[in-house]
Amino acid sequence: MDTTIKIGSETRDKLAALARARGISMRALIEEFAATSLTPQQLQERADRTRAFLEAEFGHRLTDDEADTMRAKMREAQAAHRKNLKNAAPGPDVAA
Repeated sequence: MDTTIKIGSETRDKLAALARARGISMRALIEEFAATSLTPQQLQERADRTRAFLEAEFGHRLTDDEADTMRAKMREAQAAHRKNLKNAAPGPDVAA
């Protein structure tokens, strides 16, 4: 079943540029995003498996505070990475 999704023209244009750069259609780009993104339930299941692994392999039971601290550090690292990518990307007036 096909579905129409209403988005702003700026977002549409960005998706089109991303798809073109990958040599795929916007449909394939969005399908790829959906296939590789985790739902909140999947994220919780992954966290539960990670906790069980840490306890089984290392004898360490991860506390909620430790998990929150690690999540905050990961968010900081991701934000820094995105900032570095943005700063390193050539602007629209730079020839590729």
